[in-house]
Amino acid sequence: MASPTSRLLELLELLQARPLTTGREVADLLGIDARTVRRYIGILQELGIPVEGQRGVGGGYRIRPGYRLPPLMLSDEEAVVVVLGLLATRRSGPDGASAAVDGALAKINRVLPSTLRRQVEALEETLAFTAATGGAPADSAAVLLLADVIRRRRRLRTAYRSFSGEESERELSPHGLVVHSGRWYLAAYDHLRNDLRTFRVDRMWRIELADGAAVSPPEGFGAVTHVTRSLAGVPWRWSVEVLLDLPIDQAVRRIPVTLAELVGDPGGTLVRMRVDSLDWMATLLAGLGCDFAIHRPDELRASVRALAERLTAQV
Repeated sequence: MASPTSRLLELLELLQARPLTTGREVADLLGIDARTVRRYIGILQELGIPVEGQRGVGGGYRIRPGYRLPPLMLSDEEAVVVVLGLLATRRSGPDGASAAVDGALAKINRVLPSTLRRQVEALEETLAFTAATGGAPADSAAVLLLADVIRRRRRLRTAYRSFSGEESERELSPHGLVVHSGRWYLAAYDHLRNDLRTFRVDRMWRIELADGAAVSPPEGFGAVTHVTRSLAGVPWRWSVEVLLDLPIDQAVRRIPVTLAELVGDPGGTLVRMRVDSLDWMATLLAGLGCDFAIHRPDELRASVRALAERLTAQV
């Protein structure tokens, strides 16, 4: 049975969602009698919420026009985490989850500050997932800005660092945000390269609006398809899987989720990565300060042994 507090909140949500609600409608929807409806209305009025009653045919209850509840003060990080969780639930949740997600998003958006609400709505419209969903981005403010720029069809300028460490200034026409295996990617037209490209969001900084409208994506363009094809074409030599003797809460403090996929395991934390150099991977493992078991590839064992021999020779 619903508690009086939960019914009171349902009544408040009902009054916000409708321009006018009759006492009979409130009673039927909340499963209460007319006397309880009047008592709940009185409680809301005592709390300072301007609920007005209109008598006669066509009368009912409404919140005074123009009144808004105080804004829900979420940080950028909190807003992105909430939206990410709800959208992931809509995508992979049970049948019927979509309506619940839509309702939750509508309630959240209704009480967010205007600027953050616009950015969150843009994130809802522009964010897509591959088959493997992931966690929150390293920079939530950047994600919200990118979503807003995509929605408004504007160009942007950004500094970017490639995997090799090369830094450059880019002017982009962004087309979509995609979450894949714990990492966030931007599908965009690169005006420097005159081609469609995929960018790791955590390697972007100094993101700002540029002059001019964004160029339109090609007909039939899909951000998820573009990003997955781009990643499939990356010439990584090795797919690595290592089990760390380390709880996942400690592993995430030592290995950024933007660098590897981290999965909790009864034996510790399973790390999955794609790398070009096994010697580099051996150095990374040596710096973690924990025991580990190499699942694949077998060639990584030789790199770890070679590193151990070099370090021993230097002692």
